[in-house]
Amino acid sequence: MSRVLAFDFGASTGRAILAEYNGEKIEYNEIHRFDNVLCEQNGMLCWDFDYLLGEVKKAISLAENADSLAFDTWGVDYGMLDKDGNLVSKPVCYRDDRTKGMPDKIYQSVSPSKLYAKTGNQIMPINTLFQLTADRADNAEMFLFMPDLFAYSLCGAKSVDKTIASTSQMLDLENVEWQKDIFALSGKSEKILPPIVDCATVVGEYNGIKVIKVAGHDTQCAVSAMPCDENITNAFLSCGTWSLIGCESDLPILTEKSMNDELSNELGANGKINYLKNISGLWLIQEIRRNFRADGKDYSYNDMEQLARDSEPFQFFIDPDYELFAQPGNMPDKIADYCEKTGQGRPSTDGELVRCIYESLAFKYKYAIDQIEFNTGRTFDVLHLLGGGTKDGFLCQMTADSLNIPVIAGPTEATALGNIILQLIALGDISDVHQARQIIRNQENLKKYVPKNSNEFDAAYKKYIKVLK
Repeated sequence: MSRVLAFDFGASTGRAILAEYNGEKIEYNEIHRFDNVLCEQNGMLCWDFDYLLGEVKKAISLAENADSLAFDTWGVDYGMLDKDGNLVSKPVCYRDDRTKGMPDKIYQSVSPSKLYAKTGNQIMPINTLFQLTADRADNAEMFLFMPDLFAYSLCGAKSVDKTIASTSQMLDLENVEWQKDIFALSGKSEKILPPIVDCATVVGEYNGIKVIKVAGHDTQCAVSAMPCDENITNAFLSCGTWSLIGCESDLPILTEKSMNDELSNELGANGKINYLKNISGLWLIQEIRRNFRADGKDYSYNDMEQLARDSEPFQFFIDPDYELFAQPGNMPDKIADYCEKTGQGRPSTDGELVRCIYESLAFKYKYAIDQIEFNTGRTFDVLHLLGGGTKDGFLCQMTADSLNIPVIAGPTEATALGNIILQLIALGDISDVHQARQIIRNQENLKKYVPKNSNEFDAAYKKYIKVLK
């Protein structure tokens, strides 16, 4: 019977989950939770790594008899180490604007189509290649992605796992090695490139506890825990601060159409390619709630859902990925300005604003699924909705209606479970991801949403597409 400790970091919260596997079922409980709050250093938005590491060590002290531990975080962000192995500065957050203009700088040396063909990543300014291009550190000896930085701080292992490396815009997906000619465009020395290791690899120890590299990218942890029937055609939606929607593929899809559709190829823990689209997710709900509370409206998420339910449907639409929505700020005004700019008028109530976000997310999911089906030649039978978004029945039902296929919601703790099962694979308790998915399917409380209002959603989607274009 193994006990494993999973650290799951989101953009606003870090959590430690202690799990125990008895050969049939995984029991797990959250033992520590802490805020992950941005701070400022040298005029840039940064992660307070020393504080976060302190919380990690606090959680380890609470985890009795843990056999192993592992980390997963969001993708793309990293920290730089100097020649003495110390952090050069706080890791910069992808929401900082330092990468503005960096893609154009890279395009002076390589075309977007060639960059996509060599790396397979959706070209986004937040990607590691563009962050490194903007990075002013001149005394760096190596960079490590966020989950790898935590592991290094505990056991000294200077390596990165393949899933997080595949978010960087610098990886050869088929050979799982750095595209050094692409990396060189950042202007940084090759010496800072870390070794790449496979998922479910023991890399060291901390106080007698094995430190394991799982799928460091939280999305790939979540997909590893997808409780799917592998005999039908499945899509997934990992729904948290970001929404990542896609499917598993045997090979990367590197066509110009795929690039123009802004689809990404990332490595999964099971050797598959996860072919997906990055969409701004519950960030919009989180940020507008922050704005409401600053104005003295202390809405819970349930309150906001009810406000949306009570509002007239299909009145206002936004593109969740409009660049101004990505930055913190006055989200109600940003949304109202967008609606006015696109000829829809301005939402006048809080409920209209929230409903606008919900419907726009559901329609953007349909937009992405249509693109993925075209590029893969597939027709999906079901969508597995994973992560925090499973708690939001309103969004789950809207997604089923918009896509006109069943949505299976759960597990809510997909990312943590993915982290846990990959540790158990490394320890030899579970054979592979296929077996792990069967265990999760048998034990988790999943909820199925079937389409109810697809005709109404189809008609409204045509209006949405006009706004999107």
